[in-house]
Amino acid sequence: MRPDDWHLTDDVEDFLARAEEFLRSRPTPHTQTLTATERLRRRGPEAQHGAEAPVFGRLERAGEVHATFYRLPSRGLAPTALTPEQADTLAAHLADLGHALPYVTADQSTATAFAEAWQRHTGATPTLRARLHLYRLGTLTPPHPLPEGRGRVAGEGEEDHEQVIHWCGEFAAAVDEVLPTSWADTRFADKHFTFWETPDGTPVSIAGSTSMIGGMVRVDPVYTPPHLRGRGYAAAVTTEVTRAALATGATDVVLFTDPDNPTSNALYQRLGYVLFTDWAVYDFSGAAAGRPAWV
Repeated sequence: MRPDDWHLTDDVEDFLARAEEFLRSRPTPHTQTLTATERLRRRGPEAQHGAEAPVFGRLERAGEVHATFYRLPSRGLAPTALTPEQADTLAAHLADLGHALPYVTADQSTATAFAEAWQRHTGATPTLRARLHLYRLGTLTPPHPLPEGRGRVAGEGEEDHEQVIHWCGEFAAAVDEVLPTSWADTRFADKHFTFWETPDGTPVSIAGSTSMIGGMVRVDPVYTPPHLRGRGYAAAVTTEVTRAALATGATDVVLFTDPDNPTSNALYQRLGYVLFTDWAVYDFSGAAAGRPAWV
């Protein structure tokens, strides 16, 4: 494999003109790239989170795309699935071009292969920062009975907007994620939100979801305040957003979980979500960690 098989660009439209068909062919493992590039295409420079240009790459041979990656300014590398040979060639190519990477985020085998290759070519020491599970919906199995109340799509009014921002902030804090100061720059700003409300109209849980891309919708985040947990609200609101995704024609409804949280993993499995693959984030020594761009 030659380094020039990797074609790099800073233009998301140029990248998608060649790579979009490949990305849409497997929307579940490509959920990260699909949502990030769609956001950039829709919002342009406002979504780049920095003065530098993003970098996109595609591995193409004989006119066929075999893999891709993207990197937003101040962020890490997010490749699609790579073989060890592909990971090594990419690491060597980026190192030769003088790229400095704070981290890599990808399916576990790809992230591990690239982290090892990056260490060989740059001397940077990789450290496993996070593991995730990626689930894909099989057959939706709603909880029975549902808790009292109903699902309601969050409106555009100030009260709903403030509640969304507040709970997204609490969710981010719970997973040690530092959000930008501006709501518009957060990964939540472009998502659609649904509340689960008690019969008196009090919101008690929230779930978000991405717009459908290539038949794929990702559920994120799901959050219930600690004092309201254990009452079935998270299962109910997740069911609501999952049903809504299926109603729009989604073929792949996916979500990420923390493997060390047995409660959430068991909940999603009961609802019909099936483990698709493991995910990993490796930090590289001597670089600012930034925020993982897995969503």
